[in-house]
Amino acid sequence: MAASIREKQTAALKRMLNFNAPPLKNTTESVWKVLIYDRFGQDIISPLLSVKELRDMGITLHLLLHTDRDPIPDVPAIYFVMPTEENTDRICQDLRNQLYESYYLNFISAISRSKLEDIASAALAANAVNQVTKVFDQYLNFITLEDDMFILCNQNKEHISYHAINKPDIIDTDMEAIMDTIVDSLFCFFVTLGAVPIIRCPRGNAAEMVAVKLDKKLRENLRDARNSLFTGDTMGTGQFSFQRPLFVLADRNLDLATPLHHTWTYQALIHDVLDFHLNRVSVEESQGSEASPAGARPKKKNKKSYDLTGADKFWQKHKGSPFPEVAEAVQEELDTYRAQEDEVKRLKSIMGLEGEDDGAISMLSDNTAKLTSAVSSLPELLEKKRLIDLHTNVATAVLDHIKSRKLDVYFEYEEKLMSKSTLDKSLLDIISDPDAGTVEDKMRLFLIYYITSQQPPSEVSFHQDGCNTSQLRDYDKFHSQNGVKNLVLKQHNLPVTRILDNLMEMNPPVKYYRIIISQAIVFVVGGGNYIEYQNLVDYTKARQGKRVLYGCSELFNAAQFMKQLSQLGQK
Repeated sequence: MAASIREKQTAALKRMLNFNAPPLKNTTESVWKVLIYDRFGQDIISPLLSVKELRDMGITLHLLLHTDRDPIPDVPAIYFVMPTEENTDRICQDLRNQLYESYYLNFISAISRSKLEDIASAALAANAVNQVTKVFDQYLNFITLEDDMFILCNQNKEHISYHAINKPDIIDTDMEAIMDTIVDSLFCFFVTLGAVPIIRCPRGNAAEMVAVKLDKKLRENLRDARNSLFTGDTMGTGQFSFQRPLFVLADRNLDLATPLHHTWTYQALIHDVLDFHLNRVSVEESQGSEASPAGARPKKKNKKSYDLTGADKFWQKHKGSPFPEVAEAVQEELDTYRAQEDEVKRLKSIMGLEGEDDGAISMLSDNTAKLTSAVSSLPELLEKKRLIDLHTNVATAVLDHIKSRKLDVYFEYEEKLMSKSTLDKSLLDIISDPDAGTVEDKMRLFLIYYITSQQPPSEVSFHQDGCNTSQLRDYDKFHSQNGVKNLVLKQHNLPVTRILDNLMEMNPPVKYYRIIISQAIVFVVGGGNYIEYQNLVDYTKARQGKRVLYGCSELFNAAQFMKQLSQLGQK
């Protein structure tokens, strides 16, 4: 586990995009090619490789499999799709239509023999056998969002959701299919990681079913010494002995309060209150203070999307920080940039770019000595400005929700409930306040109270008067007198983290030696969230030499989880 799972999956994708050969160091030598993927493949690639990186690897077009595609007969095509019947039928159709010069077929998880034979028959009938150059099982059926975080899928996630697993009327065959889907992805994860885990799980729930099936699949693969996926280059030295990671399988039912909790850290807040998935956030753009004319329709707000990636140093540093610290940091970055604004104007003047869009810098060359310094300095300053604008817009959108819904009040009260601390006000005081949050916010608080309390209230009235949604749009007012509370996050381990801590510290003896557990993966069957992930990150930081990955069958926010609970409640 020396390299992160993000690095390993990215390396596997780059190898695939170079016709399953080691990537070329000199990208100018890349062969031009077309990438054909389905929605599953698109979701796996998009958090890891940008359009520019794909272009650098020679990908001139990237197209969805099930769209109308024109023939490009002199270009090779790399396919990256799930081995479904629908997908293999479309590949066979492409072969019959002679769309590309050659075909490199990469399946996200293992393709069955019968589907492989169907493709072979289609290639034979289309006289295209020689054009099908390579067929690979990639074992990449999971999505990596962070160096230390992954989910199983984004498409069809309702098929393995908390609701699907916990339906009271679920039949055995459906449950088996759900478990097989989860196990297939986890098997792919460990193949990519190059490690055989030590599996631990509770008894009598979905987590145990996953553990039993995964253990069987791993053992069957290891028995086949000639074709095992855990031998050779993928395995590090000593993985079978002292360096096997601990794999903790947990069931969502062990902690229902955390997914409902109002949070206070940047990344988790974005996921809770904004449209955020696969590392991309969408926010409504400010329309300014200009009011619409009387009788006119209100202007439709435009949405702008931002990628929050590992290349963004501000994001990497502050995504797990309490929101007030993020607001301070944004302001500091803005102040620093403003001190450099004169330099930006001077550099633009040198280049004759006054009034030009920042993107025009990409059109410049450094042909003269006078421009050399400017060409090297301006892009860095403009990128810094872009990131400041990004986080100012995103943080402002988050702040709007905090202020209009009093989310700091909810967070503070729920923290006390979950840590069994003394409460300074009654539950009804918050729920009956018409200005404190939405009906959904109040329901989340009530459910946490119900879950954590020994004697929950017998009757609570939920009502919603109009919320005061005054919005802050001034970039410089993050820390005005109207700013949010500077609440201190108390360091306490959530249930999943406590389970991991117990297992890592227990360290039982095994026959002749004691296993040294320094690396672990925590996986939550039924769904997870950024609050749990951040708690594990903080736990790991406090323990030198420990490394923990977090995964879940699906990543949901509180609203999405409540919808599933509501559906279960209606049955």
